[in-house]
Amino acid sequence: MTIPFTPWPAAFAERYRAEGYWTGDPLTDVIDRHRGAAAEATAILCGERRFRYADVQGLSVRLAAAFRARGLRPGDTALVRLPNRAEFYLVFFALLRCGVVPVNALNSHGVYELTAYARQIEPALAVLPAADQALVALMTQTVGPERLLLLGAPSDDGIGGFAWADGDALAEDAAEPPPAADPSGVAFFQLSGGSTGTPKLIPRTHDDYLYSVRRSVEICGLDETCRFLCALPAPHNFTLSSPGALGVFHAGGTVVMAGDPSPATCFPLIARHRVTWAALVPPMLSVWLEAAGGGEDLSSLEVVQVGGAKLSPAVAERVPERLCCRLQQVFGMAEGLVNYTRLDDDPWTVVNTQGRPMSPDDEIRILDAAGHPVPPGAVGELWTRGPYTFRGYYKAEAHNARVFDAEGFYCSGDLVSLAPGGNLVVCGRNKDQINRGGEKIDAQEVEDLLAAHPAVGHAAVVAMPDALMGERSCAFVIAPPGTKPSELRRFLRGQGLADFKLPDRFVFVPDLPKTAVGKVDKQTLRERARKDNALMETTAS
Repeated sequence: MTIPFTPWPAAFAERYRAEGYWTGDPLTDVIDRHRGAAAEATAILCGERRFRYADVQGLSVRLAAAFRARGLRPGDTALVRLPNRAEFYLVFFALLRCGVVPVNALNSHGVYELTAYARQIEPALAVLPAADQALVALMTQTVGPERLLLLGAPSDDGIGGFAWADGDALAEDAAEPPPAADPSGVAFFQLSGGSTGTPKLIPRTHDDYLYSVRRSVEICGLDETCRFLCALPAPHNFTLSSPGALGVFHAGGTVVMAGDPSPATCFPLIARHRVTWAALVPPMLSVWLEAAGGGEDLSSLEVVQVGGAKLSPAVAERVPERLCCRLQQVFGMAEGLVNYTRLDDDPWTVVNTQGRPMSPDDEIRILDAAGHPVPPGAVGELWTRGPYTFRGYYKAEAHNARVFDAEGFYCSGDLVSLAPGGNLVVCGRNKDQINRGGEKIDAQEVEDLLAAHPAVGHAAVVAMPDALMGERSCAFVIAPPGTKPSELRRFLRGQGLADFKLPDRFVFVPDLPKTAVGKVDKQTLRERARKDNALMETTAS
């Protein structure tokens, strides 16, 4: 059985192979390529535990044997939600070895999100923390205890405290070698930012994703001396492949796991393990900049990458002074295209732009509302295609028809302009989406859940600007007098909505403004939220 997906047209696939972008290697090659003495190097540091490349290879093979012993076969799917621990990578590589295609949910995702993913992929396996009883109960019903692998406290055997929910032990040895992965087939599903109510899944193949990783390593100049701090969620496209942990593995470096991106957690890890690279979203970079200078040793830091949301030039300018390292801006998307400022770019370019495409075959178009190219420097909508940009969301034909044109260009929903030298400047979004510190929130998703509350007549959720997070969410709600925001937040949590999606502010209104065609006038609401926010900040100061 194989996972269906929209392939690249044959002529494009042939060109990408001829150019050497697609090499026919599986994603597990980032680990397996390190043999002999290189296999003894440290791949992962996680708390007090050290995993060599040989350990990651051997333990992921052992997990793959356990999956196959449970009857999992190529083309099956898995739902994984694990914290930032080495076990995330062990499971990821084990599933790749089996040909089992995972969705790697974020640790902040709850019952609502996992239910939506399970509905789409019908998983044959779920891997979860044992302590999350709500998710364990949900997935026990979905896959059964015999296909539910639970993560407990780290154990001495290196496999990290994994145990099947039905109590049986993991397999020690493979009864049969796993089949070779089809490099042109789906390796795993990435998560879209989400702007249509139901979280969309992005099929990524071994060929296209491994090229993205390899090329990122080349652009960033990584080698075996790199020590990368994985502080953002490990499944994020940014921390997984830009160049992320997979890039560090490919280069033979070391990934240092951090439970969260706070300075209190990360600064001691940087000092202890001599971390050289870190990846952050803009709000957390601001927190780091404020916290730096308190006596901690951050002298090993060479580069801090920032992505996930637009970085203020004023904040960007402070990085060399406060953190004494270089800044690299990254503008990428789980759907494919990744842009980097280069490490030898001039200071203005690094501070004021979000980078340029990394592949010679990345094609971009910046179009106006009528579909015509805009002049250089003007703002337009970003369309793209290339050797690692996908050609269609999973089981989403209607949506694909809206976001792809007849030539296979994908509309990202980003509003950008082209700076001199070919770099992009991100100017905003044209979709009904809130970018809260790099976490994407679909307004319609929250609105639909609010509408299910018996006291809510109607609701509209919009973005409001925020100095730290970039954007926060504001819900305008029609509800009876006396309805409290705390009541609505409890209701949303009860629906399983992740905490980061809960509205930051509620505004109760008697009616919602309408456009000429009778739709909710979100532009008016955004402007009101902006003015209210500015007034509150002025009053507070």
